[in-house]
Amino acid sequence: MNELQELQMQYYEVLQQQKFVESDLDYNLLESHRPFLHRLSKVGNSGITVFDMYKKEHVFASYNFGELFGYDMSMVDNVGTEYFDSRVHPEDLIELTRNGISLLKYFYQIPNDERSNYKFVSEYRILGIGEKYIRIIEQQQALELDKYGNIWLGLSVLDVSPNQNTDQAVKMQVINCKTGQILPSVSEIKNPELSKREVEVLSLVKKGFLSKEISERLFISVHTVNTHRQRILEKLNVDNSMEAVGYALRLGLVE
Repeated sequence: MNELQELQMQYYEVLQQQKFVESDLDYNLLESHRPFLHRLSKVGNSGITVFDMYKKEHVFASYNFGELFGYDMSMVDNVGTEYFDSRVHPEDLIELTRNGISLLKYFYQIPNDERSNYKFVSEYRILGIGEKYIRIIEQQQALELDKYGNIWLGLSVLDVSPNQNTDQAVKMQVINCKTGQILPSVSEIKNPELSKREVEVLSLVKKGFLSKEISERLFISVHTVNTHRQRILEKLNVDNSMEAVGYALRLGLVE
């Protein structure tokens, strides 16, 4: 297994931490978005795609990928995600996949009611017209969340970058569109880390044990248990133990 395959496996493992209920997903919403998405591609002269995080496939691609980027539209329709990936510079695809893992983990930290505020902007290389590499800018954000706050439909807008230095690799920014806050690079995204003891405490909280019971099992005082519990809430930026357990499960911090 090569590096890309390993990263793709990790990406889908992190993606699987979102628990969808199929009966709660109303695909009429996607159909209602189609006229807007077609207009957006025409007015902005941009390539537009929608990725379904539940089905793990592209469920919309604008008609103009052939005109803008030289894509084979029959391959877009019949192959989808694998074809899109095949057009990305191999080095950039590895970096984008690595970034995608960090971005998903970061997204899980954002409160549900703020998740639609964030946009992820990447600049990278793809095969364009004439099978020559060009640089594009891709803007990604949530088009639809499910009622549990999971990213369901992800919107991507692709444009040719004004920077056509194809010797440069991937650039990425995370932008809060509501506040204007920018994280200059994915490396600045810090996923929370729990100590070994905090993981032990949270694992027992998940199993329904009270602080006194946890203290007896771990041979520490109730005061120490409560201190750990408070630090867990602070590190995970949540309000209560139930939220802490759910969030830690999504990040793979506890089993």
